[in-house]
Amino acid sequence: MAVANVQRTTTSDPAPQAPRRKLTGPQKAAILFLCLGEKRGSALMQQLDDDEIQRVTRAMSGLGSISAETVEQVLSDFVEDMTNGGGVVGSFAVAESLLRSLLPGEQVEAILKDIRGPLKERDLWARFSGLSENVIANYLKGEHDQTIAAILTNVKTDVVAKVLPLLGPEKMNSVVERMIRMEAVPHHMMRQIEESLQSDIINAGAQPTAAEQHQRMADLFNKLDRGAFDAMAPALETSIPDAFAAIKAKMFTFEDLVKLEPMDLARIMRGVPGNTLPTALRGASQDARDAFLAALPGRSRDMLIEEMETMGPVRRREVTSAQALMLDYARTLADEDQISLPLGDDEDEMY
Repeated sequence: MAVANVQRTTTSDPAPQAPRRKLTGPQKAAILFLCLGEKRGSALMQQLDDDEIQRVTRAMSGLGSISAETVEQVLSDFVEDMTNGGGVVGSFAVAESLLRSLLPGEQVEAILKDIRGPLKERDLWARFSGLSENVIANYLKGEHDQTIAAILTNVKTDVVAKVLPLLGPEKMNSVVERMIRMEAVPHHMMRQIEESLQSDIINAGAQPTAAEQHQRMADLFNKLDRGAFDAMAPALETSIPDAFAAIKAKMFTFEDLVKLEPMDLARIMRGVPGNTLPTALRGASQDARDAFLAALPGRSRDMLIEEMETMGPVRRREVTSAQALMLDYARTLADEDQISLPLGDDEDEMY
């Protein structure tokens, strides 16, 4: 791929010196990538995160023609390599070609779409995609199937996959068929859809659903001191029995880790730092300790037992902190689909 077009001008009279162009940081970085070429530029860009890639790509798309003087000014460390060269030309096509050489196609499309679209629209769809799937589904149920298809075409696929089943079988099939056949939506229609979302999205997202509030309270109770939770539980079971039962069903405690598959439990134990594991087990029940130890190979099990036996006194808050750290790590692995948590939600029941 030719990422730089050399521009030379031969005249008998010296051309008047153009005003020095003031460049931003991303523009300077874009010039560096263009001069390095596809192979070196690709290797360097792999070190950036998505936000940095977007900024460099956006700058590259709008560079236009860059004079040799400006290139030499920006790339002072590469002056010797540029003595026989000239300027570079940055364009959207150049930026796209460079991205496709180092990133998966779906990620490239997302970045390029993000660059093409106005900031306001990007923020709108990002905020809409960030809503709970239940909120999105309830909002869409009142819309025409074609409108739903147009909206979901702009929403992240992992969100769409959760929303579609909530629409019901008949509506889901209709919407999916329309998404497959979807052609370019007229600009004025898309603008109307976006304006409606803009006016409704804040109110829709501001009020959490009962399920979301229950999950929030379950997360809070998981991190609350066990003694404090046990002290308040009887009163809550009397005053709000149904809601409290729903919250407890969503709670995932340290003792629940023993319900994991042995390989998943071992992965959690291997991933936590320092003395987190022996500290957490010091405050666990004997049954929980036995389950943790049984998930380890013999040598690792013996080392853990020895470490627990040689530990000094451990404060309750240290045990609580260690157990909370292991729970957070377990949730992280679950979010990454590396393990499966044994939650009590109906949606996770096996049939």
